[in-house]
Amino acid sequence: MSGVFGRVFGKSKEQSQASALASIDKLSETLEMLEKKENLLMKKANLEVEKAKAFTKAKNKKAAIQCLKRKRLYEQQVEQLGNFQLRIHDQMIMLEGAKATTETVDALRTGASAMKAMHKSTNIDDVDKTMDEINDNMENMRQIQDLLSAPIGAASDFDEDELEAELADLEGEELEAELLAPTTTAPTTAPVRVTAQPSRTPAQSSKTEDDELAALQAEMAM
Repeated sequence: MSGVFGRVFGKSKEQSQASALASIDKLSETLEMLEKKENLLMKKANLEVEKAKAFTKAKNKKAAIQCLKRKRLYEQQVEQLGNFQLRIHDQMIMLEGAKATTETVDALRTGASAMKAMHKSTNIDDVDKTMDEINDNMENMRQIQDLLSAPIGAASDFDEDELEAELADLEGEELEAELLAPTTTAPTTAPVRVTAQPSRTPAQSSKTEDDELAALQAEMAM
């Protein structure tokens, strides 16, 4: 039964939208026709003005007045057509606004239907069950990782507290050695001045060698 109503209302909605579009198209055509008539009447009114000027130059006052009367009639028709165009514009705006409103409502209705269908396919109990399964799997994975990372064999017999204390002792000894280490500074060396030795003459060199030889012989004789 609901399917029948859906088809009926759906068809009615499509017909309504098609009718709105047809009405807008008809109003547009009418507006275009009125604009053409308005332009034609304005040309005729301008022509009557030119005729009135010509009759005035010809001293034909009566004919000039008749031209001005026709001009005013044309102007009245132009004003009337302008009012028609305003009404048509107003109706077109209303129809376009109604069409936009209908399309917006249809879009909102479609979104609401989709959301309702999603809620039907999703049960809160199923969500809770899924979250519980995820939490259980994560807990099992943590337990497996803890088992794999636990030490086995000889390494499992080590006392962690003793190892921490031993490491603290080593760090203390290292710090103490650094504090007791003497601070040495690189000695500064003064620049050595090299003085030029006077060159020896051959006679002075020979005399010095004789003196050294005599002193050596005296030491040996003792």
